[in-house]
Amino acid sequence: MNERMLGDGTPVGPIALGAMAFAGFYAGGDDDEGVRAIQHALERGVTLIDTAEAYGQGRSEGLVGRAVAGRRDQAVIATKSSGGSPGYLRAAIDRSLGHLGLDHVDLYYLHRVDRDVPIEETAGAMKGLIDAGKIRAYGLSEAGPDTIRRAHAVHPVAALQTEYSLLHREPEADLLPVTRELGIAYVAYSPLSRGLLTGRIRSEGDLDADDWRRQVPRFQGANLAHNVALLEPLERMAAQKGSTPAAVAVAWILAKGDDIVPLVGMGRVSNVDRALEALAVDLSAQDVAALDAAFPPGVAAGTRYPERMMGALGI
Repeated sequence: MNERMLGDGTPVGPIALGAMAFAGFYAGGDDDEGVRAIQHALERGVTLIDTAEAYGQGRSEGLVGRAVAGRRDQAVIATKSSGGSPGYLRAAIDRSLGHLGLDHVDLYYLHRVDRDVPIEETAGAMKGLIDAGKIRAYGLSEAGPDTIRRAHAVHPVAALQTEYSLLHREPEADLLPVTRELGIAYVAYSPLSRGLLTGRIRSEGDLDADDWRRQVPRFQGANLAHNVALLEPLERMAAQKGSTPAAVAVAWILAKGDDIVPLVGMGRVSNVDRALEALAVDLSAQDVAALDAAFPPGVAAGTRYPERMMGALGI
């Protein structure tokens, strides 16, 4: 697979594996199958494996650690801290390394900007962890442009992880110009808008009763009906390409720039193979333009997180 680069020069596969599902956020999780999925992904050339301590309070990290045991040289491991103070970061990285069974991670994100800690203090603490050999590079998640610049001025940010998809194109206006100016990789999570762009979710009844997505306005009532109705151009293009809506949606992101790495949830071996179908989709400039026109920024109905969580985004 054609490699892409993190901002510190680390090469990664063009599609990354997200391990949030291992923590039970979505129904149907299976620990052993998740381990097999990671190992299968590594065999197929996926290298960037993304987890967080917050995903099941270390459960996801533990499964990632099991999966990469004996295969560490094949994997670029990313995890995340839930707080930004120097003391918290020092303690959190030790917990994460314990869950993972590793002596270092390749990329350590601030999961959300900590309102109580100046970003300069967080960035300085991240540099300290780099100097200590516990992390190779650091990143930010859901940070705003000014925060990114301030952190980068203290120590270079290797990656920004923020949502980006056909149903959330707003980063094209404010974030991608900044990451490109500074040489920061953009790791695009939820490239399938938490499954909406697969076309398999048509009503709330398609989600299990305990599925976290039921709390998200984008998946509720009239919002969901509106968003499902948007999919027709994507489904039509997928049929033309002999592929799936999901593969075309990820291929669209890949076509948006070599600095973008879509992060796809792959909790099962079959999910890995489906995600990698995007690499075989050939989108012309006209195809990309057609999808741009069908999914302009702001087209989706409903917020992408529950309202109580929206205030933590883009700080």
